[in-house]
Amino acid sequence: MVNIIYNKLQCCIVLFLAFSYVLSDRFAIGRAIGTVKTKEFVKHKGTTKSIQGEDGDIIDCVDIYQQPAFNHPLLKNHTIQMKPSSIPGGVRVNSFQEKLFQGWHKSGQCPEATIPIRRSQEDEHSRAMHFKPRRTQLNHSFAAYHKNHEYATVYINGDNFYGASSSINIWKPTVSYDGEISIAQIWVVAGPDELLNTMEAGWNVYSDDQKTRFFIYWTSDGYHETGCYNLECSGFVQTNNEFAIGSPIEAVSSYDSNQYDIGITIYKNNENWWLQVDDQLIGYWPQSIFTYLASSATTVDWGGEIYNSKPGGSHTKTQMGSGHFPDEGYGKASYFRNIQYMDSTGNFRDAEDMGLVLYVTNPSCYNIDVQNDKDYFGNGTHVYFGGPGYSEDKCP
Repeated sequence: MVNIIYNKLQCCIVLFLAFSYVLSDRFAIGRAIGTVKTKEFVKHKGTTKSIQGEDGDIIDCVDIYQQPAFNHPLLKNHTIQMKPSSIPGGVRVNSFQEKLFQGWHKSGQCPEATIPIRRSQEDEHSRAMHFKPRRTQLNHSFAAYHKNHEYATVYINGDNFYGASSSINIWKPTVSYDGEISIAQIWVVAGPDELLNTMEAGWNVYSDDQKTRFFIYWTSDGYHETGCYNLECSGFVQTNNEFAIGSPIEAVSSYDSNQYDIGITIYKNNENWWLQVDDQLIGYWPQSIFTYLASSATTVDWGGEIYNSKPGGSHTKTQMGSGHFPDEGYGKASYFRNIQYMDSTGNFRDAEDMGLVLYVTNPSCYNIDVQNDKDYFGNGTHVYFGGPGYSEDKCP
């Protein structure tokens, strides 16, 4: 009798512990989300020096030949190209802001022949793997899978593109609920949905730390097995020893006050796709890690994306861009200016020449507006985008 009571007690304890785990912050709505504070920050292989910034981020200065890129099976014997053989014509950059937003420099510098890599938690982006950027050529199955993603973008397609460029207004939108994100970025895309190739760059804000960070992303198989954020896997080859991908951007815009933007350019040169931020070359994606992007892109997108977790069945309050609608204009709504693509001659051209197409999933919550005055403050073709998310009457 005593044994029966004891066994029942054991079962109750096991059930209680299992139930407590399911209700804990490690498991929500059928997906593991992790507990960030318990995860270890991993020092990178090849680190010769580490720098802790005022914001708490740790930057590892890694031997350039031991960076993660060279773990890729196709890059084992790769020779680093330190700069492109030529610079494309026509691209407009912000040469006055190149030192503006790398705050860790206040605490130190990485030596020559090293690159700065932000020390991240081992599974930092595992919770965000459902934030898979949009494919422009949406089919019904893809749209259903990404029903929680909302977009306000413009795009061009139907040709061979060899680069894309724009200056993106920098803000710190509020990201209201755990697991949500707000993004402003450029997508360079080729291939069918299931084998999609993309290169992506811009800024994002996650719910966990509410900081605006520069990021890159790539995939060569439709976000299934290949690719990653920043330098979290092999692929992107960094050559710059001053710029830490994934670090916070210090200078962010304020409503009806100071405005800041970041010039992002991606372009093909020989066998590499180069990334340039303002007038700094950061590094490149070798064409060998791609299939469809090994030659050229067929679609380029510019704009914003958020993930809507639909808390309590209502629309999220997570903001896109500045959190204000496009019709408020400069200093209030976020923008992309000098929207350009690179053609087969190696020159950048205004994207409106190809006929920009708008893609907006929920205009009552977030929207985008193309400005046709190309000479306005030297902005070329530019767009205002964004919105506040939830409102009781318009975005319930």
